[in-house]
Amino acid sequence: MEKKWVATIHLDTLEIESDPSFKFKCLENCAECCFRLDIPLRDDDIERIEELGYNTWEFVDYEKMFYRGDKFLGYALKKRPFDDGCVFLGEDRKCKIYPYRPLACKLYPFVLVRQGSVIEVYVRGDDFCKGINHPEGRKIDLEFVKEYFWEVIEKYRKKLGFS
Repeated sequence: MEKKWVATIHLDTLEIESDPSFKFKCLENCAECCFRLDIPLRDDDIERIEELGYNTWEFVDYEKMFYRGDKFLGYALKKRPFDDGCVFLGEDRKCKIYPYRPLACKLYPFVLVRQGSVIEVYVRGDDFCKGINHPEGRKIDLEFVKEYFWEVIEKYRKKLGFS
């Protein structure tokens, strides 16, 4: 996966340095990522979806596994057999569990890498994501960070004693 740096977030001050030429807008009814990506599920994701009344066999693909080196990270979100779309993708191309979707879905197309007290934000180089550098896109500022990355930022700020 090719990725490009687009921002750095300082966890202590919430100061953001970003590539001024980069913009992003998630396009309504696009759902290309729901068809083209394998989504890793964290234990938190599975528990949150189970609380909605789903059984794990309905949404966890136990045959697809994610590893970082030799460390097991988790299983994949299940795909529909007839079109390879996410099992939670509705006919209207909208996510049925949007407020409760897995963290990987919330972050896409971004990759966050923590280096001490900063988080570096990269964008994946997926050509199917038409929201990357979209003319109506937004630059990465604090409002953007709060919308897309806040769950991760808050977790690390608490861990480091900044909030």
